[in-house]
Amino acid sequence: MSAAPLLQLVVVPIVLAPITYAIGRGVGKHAGWVPFAASLYMLVLIGLVGLHVHEYGNLVESYTWAPLAGMTFTLLVDGLNVWVAATIILLCMVTSVYSIRYMEHRISEMYGGDYKPAHATYYALYLLYEAGMVGTVLSTNLIQFYLFYELMLIPSWALINNYGYGERERIGIMYFLWTHVGAVLLLAGILTAYTITGSFEMSSLSLVESMAGRYVATLVMFAILIGFFVKMAVFILHIWLPYAHAEAPTPISALLSPAMIGIGGYAIARIVIENMYDLFATYSLAFAVWALITMVYGGLMAMAQDDIKRFLAYSSISQMGYLFLGLASVSTLGVAGAMFQYVSHGLGKCILFSVAGILICQVGTRSIRRMGGLAARMPATAVLCLIGFLTISGVPPTSGFMSKWLLFLGVFSNALSDSSPSMLVVAIIAIIMTVITVGYCFWTMKRVFFGPLPEELKDVREAPAIMLAPLFLLAVVSLLIGIYPRAVTDFLVGFLSSLLS
Repeated sequence: MSAAPLLQLVVVPIVLAPITYAIGRGVGKHAGWVPFAASLYMLVLIGLVGLHVHEYGNLVESYTWAPLAGMTFTLLVDGLNVWVAATIILLCMVTSVYSIRYMEHRISEMYGGDYKPAHATYYALYLLYEAGMVGTVLSTNLIQFYLFYELMLIPSWALINNYGYGERERIGIMYFLWTHVGAVLLLAGILTAYTITGSFEMSSLSLVESMAGRYVATLVMFAILIGFFVKMAVFILHIWLPYAHAEAPTPISALLSPAMIGIGGYAIARIVIENMYDLFATYSLAFAVWALITMVYGGLMAMAQDDIKRFLAYSSISQMGYLFLGLASVSTLGVAGAMFQYVSHGLGKCILFSVAGILICQVGTRSIRRMGGLAARMPATAVLCLIGFLTISGVPPTSGFMSKWLLFLGVFSNALSDSSPSMLVVAIIAIIMTVITVGYCFWTMKRVFFGPLPEELKDVREAPAIMLAPLFLLAVVSLLIGIYPRAVTDFLVGFLSSLLS
């Protein structure tokens, strides 16, 4: 393994961002191969780190940062976050290749032809966005976490503002304000905890209740949680998501939904459940009901959409409800299932948003009712869409089946072990409500790819290989993990069983 692999995972995309901008001004769309090469290198690194974690345990790197404030810059990979980081890097690698063709189409729409500086800016921001997501997941220091958390926001806002659709400037600022307000609440919780404990380490949160009392600890926990709930777009705090995901350039939608919003769920597991378990568990039933409402609301709203990207955006809200439900169970299997859900949702939803981009490029419309019968003209795209829907629906042999199986197993085991009739009722209703996901997935599949082919679509052609090949890689990964889930569960269950016991 190379020296300082965790630091490289953060530094490589940051260092390459200005280099990519300079290259992009000369070569235009081909600058997309730079983030691909960077992500491929990072994927190899995280794979080697994962092998180390499997054999020897956690890998930690610590560097002097602000000694007067008692802060070190520390990066950690363990059983909880190794697959989260790997999923982010894999999705960024795949989407960078997909972006080459898609952004050529989008920039031509915007500028009436190829405009190389636009490609240069896009891929530079793309690398910074990737660095923000990876740095957030690897951080152990709360201020360090917050800085990377904000680094996710700034380039993603710029990408929506500069390359999005519709009223992209208004929607971009809406996205920025919603997520920034959530981040400010998170910062308020962090600073309050620091005032009490004198430390910014995540582990210091476990001392807040004993040092300041339960009331203050509850306020700190909810300030932090609301910041993460906004990022996850749970019900009530979801308003920004359908607008941002629908109007963002499609490759960024394919990262916002599968990679970024789920980081809020990871952060709840890493920061709150790991360090404030008893306090979080007090509100387990309330959180489970909130998760159920999020699942049902997102699914029903998805069924009402005609715009395929808004359809997928509401689907993401529903899928975050599943992840939230697993966290709310506060059980080893439930939290492990929630993190597995992050991986499987990332794979499936990245495929689906990318398929939506293919339809926008090849068919020329986002309206589901104007499509139909496209499987005959676009068979590869139809197969990818089917695998994506199978994954988020939780149908074997995809990874989605195993993640939901583990998640619901944790929820039911929690309800039965605690003899909680209310939690058991929530669990039963939640598993019945999974039919909504299956319903909107296969109904949309039928409307887009089957039935009569409209006359105006008879000349539609299949997408180029540069857009399809990366998505088939994700489909293969989903199937492989579905067939051999131990590749994921051995890390998650092993780590969480020792932590939550």
